[in-house]
This record gives sequence, structure tokens and C-alpha cells, in this order.
Amino acid sequence: MRSDARENRARILEAARDAFAEDGRTSMNQVALRAGVGAGTLYRNFPTREDLVLAVYRHEVDRLVDSVPRLLADLPPVDALRAWTLDLVEAMRRKHGLGDALTPAAHQTITEHTYGPVIGAITDLLDSGKAEDSIRGDADPGDFLQLTGALWRAASTPVDRAPRMLDLILDGLAAPSRPQT
Repeated sequence: MRSDARENRARILEAARDAFAEDGRTSMNQVALRAGVGAGTLYRNFPTREDLVLAVYRHEVDRLVDSVPRLLADLPPVDALRAWTLDLVEAMRRKHGLGDALTPAAHQTITEHTYGPVIGAITDLLDSGKAEDSIRGDADPGDFLQLTGALWRAASTPVDRAPRMLDLILDGLAAPSRPQT
């Protein structure tokens, strides 16, 4: 793909993500206008509205999953998990608006395609903490993902309670202190 075509595609995805998060009924023409591309460019990249919404979902999940190695390189595992989870919560909050733009069948398709990579990312974060004994050994990625569902709802309230709630979750994940000898 040529560099200008890649740039157009990236602008379309970013514009669509923001537009659908604001209003799930956003039209394709509104997305093209917001991205600064013609309708032909938009439809060449995404023949249907559903194709565009699914691509926005996949792009967001790829961005989250791809951030894990950098976070683990830059931060201690618990801090990396906290930063990643707050990013996930924000993505889930935005995704709620995207959900309005999906048919039930498309929603099922995207869930099937994104669940594994998200669980893999959480596994990497938890395993890193388990290896350094900062996260309890029985921490389960599926359980952790379930708990984050409450966080995005808390982030959507007038007072964002998600960071405080995440601290409670992370406290529960802490490896038990070893008695000093």
C-alpha cells in the first residue's frame, strides 16, 4: 500500500472512531468529511459501514495489544497493568458508542476476533507480575477482563471512579507478602 493510501486509511479509522464514539448513527459521508477524504476513497477502503466499524474495532484492539511490550519495558508489571487497563477502559467506553453502529452478527464476529488477543495481552501483563512476585499466582486473565467491565461503566459517570476502582482490583491482585526471616 502506498504511503498516501496508508495515511488516508489511518485518518479514516481515527475519524470514524471519534465519530462513532460520539454518535453510533454517524453516516459514511460524515466520516469521509471528518477524515478529509472523498467518498470514493472511503468506500475503496471500506465498502460498507459495517466493514468500517469492524476495522475501527480491530484497529483499537491491535493498538492495545501492541502496547503491552512497550509498557512492560518501561514500567514495573503492576504499573504497566494499571496503565494498560486505564487505556482499555477508555477504549471500552468509546467502543460503547461503536456498539450502536453494529448489527448483532457483527458484534459477535468482532468479539470472536478480539477476545483472544485481549486475553493474551492480559496474560502477558499478569505473567510478568507473577514472575517478579508482585501479582498473585492465581490471577486469571478472564476474571480480570470481567472486572474491567465495571470500570468502563464507572468511567462514564460524572465522577470518574474507574481509577479508584482499579486500585482496589490491583490491591486484590497483589501477591501476599512473605514473612520476613
